[in-house]
Amino acid sequence: MGAEHQIAFFLRELAAPEPQRRAAAVKGLGRTGRPEHAGVLVAVADDRAPEVRAAAALGLGRLGVPEAGAEVLPVLMGDADAGVRRRASLAAVRLGLAGPAVTEAFARLLRDPDHHLRNNALAGLDALGAPGDAGALVRLLDDPDDAVRGRARRLVYRFKDDPAVQEDLIGKVGQSTGAAFVEILHLLPGPRVERLLDSLLPKVRAPSPQVRIATARQLSRLRRPEVTDALVAALEDERDAQAAAELLEALTGRGDRRVTEPAERWLRDPVAGLPAVRALSDLGTGAAVDHLRWAFADPEAPGPVRAAAATAVGELGGFSAVWMLLPFLDDPDAGVRTGVVDGLGALVRDGLRPWERRPVAWALIAVLRTGRAPVPHVRDALDGLPEALPGLRRLADGTASGSPRARRAAAEVLESLTADHHDRPRRS
Repeated sequence: MGAEHQIAFFLRELAAPEPQRRAAAVKGLGRTGRPEHAGVLVAVADDRAPEVRAAAALGLGRLGVPEAGAEVLPVLMGDADAGVRRRASLAAVRLGLAGPAVTEAFARLLRDPDHHLRNNALAGLDALGAPGDAGALVRLLDDPDDAVRGRARRLVYRFKDDPAVQEDLIGKVGQSTGAAFVEILHLLPGPRVERLLDSLLPKVRAPSPQVRIATARQLSRLRRPEVTDALVAALEDERDAQAAAELLEALTGRGDRRVTEPAERWLRDPVAGLPAVRALSDLGTGAAVDHLRWAFADPEAPGPVRAAAATAVGELGGFSAVWMLLPFLDDPDAGVRTGVVDGLGALVRDGLRPWERRPVAWALIAVLRTGRAPVPHVRDALDGLPEALPGLRRLADGTASGSPRARRAAAEVLESLTADHHDRPRRS
């Protein structure tokens, strides 16, 4: 049977009493018909049988006549039958339909109980360049279907600066939990945090560590007393290392001494240890310095934590800081040795006491001779310490024992120090 005979047959079958025959005829016409047959499919789009209406939507998408599709597809996208809605939404996307009626139809489908239709609606709105129903779109961020959540996330991100989307994101903060809450916070601009304060403060004690982390990150922008109180209280009870790290970062710079003890508890942790060092260093109190001294001297603490603590002890100074640091230039951990060198360099820049200058110079030259710390760090530590010049000259010219590499390092440091030499202030 030729194409013309097939088309004629399908046209006759449209009047068949059985809905299955009418649906088959509509499908056939959509497959083999020509654009002029689009009007026939529009005419049967209100057939009482849902399978016929679905076939009409499918056929209109295949025939490729947008004008005909625009006439009935938005209506079919609101059909009582899910199959009809699905075929109509796919056809609308395929035809590239646009306009208020199409946008409204896709927006309604954002709330459809069928996850396929919610996904189709997101695809249609993305193609249209419109968020549709902002409230319904934002709610899809915690949709039970992975594909819907992912597509909703991309569409919300695309329209995150739309005022209606922003307002719905703000309203959703207090209601959301888990990944949806974290996603919403990432999408909101920083200046909105002030408006979210009442919703955010309870979240810093939420069951989910990811929620606590995201909340602490947002609250770090605010220096209000109630925010600091909430962060401190959360840190005191925190048991998750990553969340503790975020809380410590958020509290650094606030000068709140209540941070001291919670920070000390995290100094042995490989994740939260470094933020704990930064928080204690920022406080700079006697108790904070005592904890830092304990941390860098503790062989059980993580190496990076010990190194950072050693540098912090030097930066904070103190009467016995030099004598605390010098023995650890022989530490087995290379990172710790470098941290100690940096700590001694901070003390040199601050101005060593007269009786401290030679021991520090000799110790640093010994480090250079044995290669126990990177040359740039030793050079920076020796800058402003003229007591080191004689020893550096002896090491550079081979008078003092040392490997060729050590002699080259000494020559490099000596050249750097003598090129632009000036004394640092001395403390009496």
